[in-house]
Amino acid sequence: MVEISYDKRNNETVDKYCDCGVYGRNSILEKASGVVALPKGDPKGCGSDPVYNRNSSSPPWIALVKRGNCTFSEKINGAKRQGAAGVVVYNMDGSGNHTTHMAHSDATGIVAIMIGNFQGMEIVRLVINGTDVRMLIDLGSPHGLWMDTYWLYFLSIAFFIVTAASITYFVFISANRLYSLNAHRRTERKLKSEATKAIRRLQVRKLKTGDEETTSDSHMCAVCIESYKAGEVVTVLTCDHIFHKACIEPWLLQRRTCPMCKCDILKALGVDEETKESLSAESPPEVTVITVTGGEPMYEVPLTDPESPDPESHQHRYDNGAFDRDSMAGRR
Repeated sequence: MVEISYDKRNNETVDKYCDCGVYGRNSILEKASGVVALPKGDPKGCGSDPVYNRNSSSPPWIALVKRGNCTFSEKINGAKRQGAAGVVVYNMDGSGNHTTHMAHSDATGIVAIMIGNFQGMEIVRLVINGTDVRMLIDLGSPHGLWMDTYWLYFLSIAFFIVTAASITYFVFISANRLYSLNAHRRTERKLKSEATKAIRRLQVRKLKTGDEETTSDSHMCAVCIESYKAGEVVTVLTCDHIFHKACIEPWLLQRRTCPMCKCDILKALGVDEETKESLSAESPPEVTVITVTGGEPMYEVPLTDPESPDPESHQHRYDNGAFDRDSMAGRR
């Protein structure tokens, strides 16, 4: 708290006070009072020569000095050597009433505070006009912790740690996902390679006029939904289902199972299963569902039983008898 008092020419006493000062970091937190004195010449009070028209501490006086040109410690020590009871540093021009928590580790054992530029210049004008200004410095309301630079350092470090931890976590998660994705791609490539080997081992036929597949409309490729014609090349899977060669090979490279019964060609041909099992553990099995409508309410019939490992047991299992009859007719 800073309190000033002075007498006007009509002998009227003016008293003003405000919670507008901030003790220096190395200042003693005590009360100080005295008449305000300004430096000779340079208002910033720098230099080793005596800068005040005072040579003793009696009567008590307080140095009022402007910020700038030299360190806070030099300003404070210069006034202390000449007997000042306290030092008040007012801020630079253009800073308004802003103050900072000044550090002066080389100047201790004396009350030292900072006030705003506007308050300081008001007192300077009174003293220059010949007015004796008496000042009292006392402990006031504590300033918030955010005013302390050390707390700013602490908050900055805490922010840096949190940011670094977040970035590290993001990098770890991203790296883990990239690793999993690359592993999945490698597995897919290996499965395609195995499927290519299996496709080469499948039976390939060229349909002729008079073949059962070309004379019956019940025989059609389940991939393109087109009837077979003489001269077309078909592939016979291990489950005896046939498809256009150009239709089934891209399908097998991607899915490696029969489109109709889900028979696994890799397993049926005895191709290495280790890679496929590792992939199957990561993703749910494919289940084909047929939706059947009729006079009764709609119901769904899955073509595969995930619990059964036998591909043959997955063939032609329907809840609707009409599908069983059509299927048997197609096979005959």
